Amino acid sequence: MDVKIAQTWKDKLASEFEKDFFKTIALFVKEEYKNHKVFPKGGQIFSAFDHCDFDDLKVVIIGQDPYHGDGQANGLCFSVNDGVRIPPSLVNIFKEIKDDLGKEIPTTGNLERWADQGVLLLNATLTVRAHSPGSHQNKGWEQFTDSVIKTISEDKEGIVFLLWGAYAQRKGAIIDTSKHLVLTSAHPSPFAANRGFFGNRHFSKTNAYLEEKGLKPIDW
Repeated sequence: MDVKIAQTWKDKLASEFEKDFFKTIALFVKEEYKNHKVFPKGGQIFSAFDHCDFDDLKVVIIGQDPYHGDGQANGLCFSVNDGVRIPPSLVNIFKEIKDDLGKEIPTTGNLERWADQGVLLLNATLTVRAHSPGSHQNKGWEQFTDSVIKTISEDKEGIVFLLWGAYAQRKGAIIDTSKHLVLTSAHPSPFAANRGFFGNRHFSKTNAYLEEKGLKPIDW
């Protein structure tokens, strides 16, 4: 498996990469890429960790699966490649940012600019077979990403976790809320956004918390 990942993460997760479950995922994913069309591109599987150094980490957003449409996924949850139509959930995220902070809706859905500022855009499952949502669930990725969340919770302090929807909230149950700020709301998908995502003001709340800690806020 092509592990393009910041050295700080490599050091933190070295023991995970050696575990049997991870070796099993690596073999499964290798076979999938060989025999099927799989997203994101192999070199982007760990993009979330490559763009956001462990030492610079400020915010964690938890998603579920990579996008399964052609050319969409780039290894960051909710994010799509430049030039790709912005998916509905991300449109709603941008709408909330506009209402919350007054920022205009961008023309690209590529969120690398967030990741480069210390936002870990973490999907629970890091790969998916083309046009087959959920196809790589329950293969071991979730165990790996649980370990990532646990490592952040234990080894960092003052991280903001944005947990949108029931799935992310269940996954974030292991976070130590005495050390970190956990903000929850409905999911930004069109089916749920009106039930509490819109108006959650998570972006201004995140920045206020970071500024209280003497940290540079995120340019959303």
